[in-house]
Amino acid sequence: QVQLVESGGGLVQPGGSLRLSCAASGIIFSIYTMGWYRQAPGNQRDLVAVITSGGRIIYADSVKGRVTISRDNAKNTVYLQMNSLKPEDTAVYYCNSRTGTLNFWGQGTQVTVSS
Repeated sequence: QVQLVESGGGLVQPGGSLRLSCAASGIIFSIYTMGWYRQAPGNQRDLVAVITSGGRIIYADSVKGRVTISRDNAKNTVYLQMNSLKPEDTAVYYCNSRTGTLNFWGQGTQVTVSS
């Protein structure tokens, strides 16, 4: 059974930082592209960042320079370090793993940026 469990969300003031984690089980983690997506109320789910099995990284333009994605294959975990957070970063953040036709999602973790 595949599980992606996100953690690290919460309430933070504008300009603050958060580090999200996604622990994966039930997959051969090292061969999967891992990603973070986010969905604000009334909006579609959008890419934040992805990291391939080979370490290639893609960031959404809206977060470039403020966000860092990383993975630890030994711990089956992908991280999202978010700095200089803005109110418009408020959303539910979802972890994603995919390879070939296989595609899995976590339950999401809420990030709220507000003073």
